[in-house]
Amino acid sequence: MRRPAYWQQCIAAVLVQFIAILPTQAQAPAGSSLPATVEEVNQKLVKLFGSGGFRGVAAYGTGILVSPDGYILTVAGPLLETRDLRVHLYDGRRFHAKVVVSEPQLDVALVKIDKVEDLPHFDVAQAAQNPLAKAGDSILAFSNQFEIATRDDPVSVTHGVIAAYTKLHGRRGVFEATYQGDVYLVDAVTNNPGAGGGALTTRKGELLGLIGKELRNTLSDTWVNYAVPIQALARFVEQAKGGVYKPLVREKAIAGLRCFHGIVLVPDVVDRTPAFVEEVLPGSPAAKAGLKPDDLIVYVDGEKIGSVKDFREMVDKALPGTLFRVEVRRGDKLTTVELRVEPPPRKE
Repeated sequence: MRRPAYWQQCIAAVLVQFIAILPTQAQAPAGSSLPATVEEVNQKLVKLFGSGGFRGVAAYGTGILVSPDGYILTVAGPLLETRDLRVHLYDGRRFHAKVVVSEPQLDVALVKIDKVEDLPHFDVAQAAQNPLAKAGDSILAFSNQFEIATRDDPVSVTHGVIAAYTKLHGRRGVFEATYQGDVYLVDAVTNNPGAGGGALTTRKGELLGLIGKELRNTLSDTWVNYAVPIQALARFVEQAKGGVYKPLVREKAIAGLRCFHGIVLVPDVVDRTPAFVEEVLPGSPAAKAGLKPDDLIVYVDGEKIGSVKDFREMVDKALPGTLFRVEVRRGDKLTTVELRVEPPPRKE
């Protein structure tokens, strides 16, 4: 028998290896198929139509059903600023909707449609109890990007993986993103026009997060694909549904901070004033972390801090509860501490 050519043997070997690993990488969760998961999740998504239609502002978007009686979680924005906000359900039914609560600092909103019941939906409180996804985990992203769907058309679905879990450094045009907390960065193109308000799920259809608006990364000036973890939004959803949510207030504590850390830096008197710690307030998060006067802050979460301004832009605008990994130069050594910022102190 004539032996196959060398290149044919190579191709055969590669095919054997590919077939061997295919079931472990593409196999759907036990007890269900990927198409069934996609169909189930699609029923929990809605298509939103409202204001917009001009350059840079789409008149369509996406929302997630979070209750059987028509509460919908989505992103905040110009789309909702209309008297004729419309919602299309998975089965083709159309409804007028109203905005219940909008939270600018989280960049999300809760809207409501009436005269519905027993709708398929995500249980946000339960989803928030699940552990965070890890880098490398497979995900599915569902959204009405590019207005691909109306009425009973299914929304689009994209497959990818979690690339990182990190803080969002984003901007829209010349404006910084209002939400600057932790996000999932996704190795897939998910944040397109209309995708904001879509769902990021596991391959089993478990809710992981809310797909955000189109943003550019302020560090690299590239488009960023991300979703806000549902854990960061669960309190908003539950309290807004209950009618007891109080919007976050930008209180002024020390030097107009959005959060409180207790670090007093040296006066910012030149263009690149080094971020030296002048004082640590007693009992503050900085004191608990072990920071000391004369420490030079050189890195925050791996990002170089070259000045007082760099530190303030990165830390002072964080949401209370955010955990930072801070590296300081103390004498001739580098010391690493964990700093969790708190809500601003209340004025007496």
